[in-house]
Amino acid sequence: MYELELPWLLVLLPLPILAWWLIPAWRETSSSIRLPFFTEVANAAGVEPSEGSVIPQRSWLQLIVESLAWCLIVMALARPQFVEPPVEKQEPQRDILLALDLSQSMETKDFRASDGATEPRVAAVRSVVSDFVSKRTGDRIGLIAFGDAPYPLAPFTMDHALVRSLIYGLLPGIAGPRTSLGDTLGLAIRMFEKTSVPEKVLIVLTDGNDTASRMPPLKAAEVAKNKQIVIHTIGIGDPAATGEDKLDVTVLQKIASTTGGRYFFGGNSQELSAIYGVLDQITPEDQKELSWRPRIELFHWPLASAIVLLSAWYGMTGIFGMTRRRISA
Repeated sequence: MYELELPWLLVLLPLPILAWWLIPAWRETSSSIRLPFFTEVANAAGVEPSEGSVIPQRSWLQLIVESLAWCLIVMALARPQFVEPPVEKQEPQRDILLALDLSQSMETKDFRASDGATEPRVAAVRSVVSDFVSKRTGDRIGLIAFGDAPYPLAPFTMDHALVRSLIYGLLPGIAGPRTSLGDTLGLAIRMFEKTSVPEKVLIVLTDGNDTASRMPPLKAAEVAKNKQIVIHTIGIGDPAATGEDKLDVTVLQKIASTTGGRYFFGGNSQELSAIYGVLDQITPEDQKELSWRPRIELFHWPLASAIVLLSAWYGMTGIFGMTRRRISA
């Protein structure tokens, strides 16, 4: 639709009429011939001399042209615009970072699929996490793989297809045989520092205890709490195992509780899928809808029309060619 950005400027339309009515005509002296017998001539003509002035008299056509040009100029000052249909954009209000343990133990075949077959842990993780990503259409998602050290695979992005393709390409052992949980939390904190969304959620999945970090996991959790980062932890290893393969449930629980998150344990594909289903429910999509209407400025059209109209008029008739003069007493 069409609208005026400054419609109040239309009050200027009657300004020429007010100026003509309130401001007196301009008077100026000019050279003249002095007649020594002017009084006799005036008496003979029966005219009483008085001061007067010459006032240009506009023709009706000139008055119409100039009035129309003034209306066009005022219209240009009011800034006519064409307002296009609204454009809406959804702005994410939450960033979710997925940190997946890719130590060598992730290739252990102890997860039962829905058909009863045994599959490697990493295969179940690929399927479940990829399905979780597909449901988070309104969130930006990042991805970290960790083993001996954490490696950022994807920054926070709305390109979920890219994140899913990276998840399907994950292989156990590509990040090293050990587990660096504390350093992973530290990397996640640094990645969240570059975001400005109100909600920051980190989901950590691991099957072992921390054996390679320089930063203690609980210390990293305290920093995350101060940064208002919520951490959910998921354990899928064997709590009864020993050595590096043992799942440190206590540390994972403390990390989650410190930051206001939750700890989960998944023993098979069904439990793991249920965990991500719960995470999907406790972190509902939160988006901010932005809407604006593009505007196309049109003031140059009435302004150009006024210039063309006045140029055509005075170009054809001359500035004084069609002016009549009258004398007002």
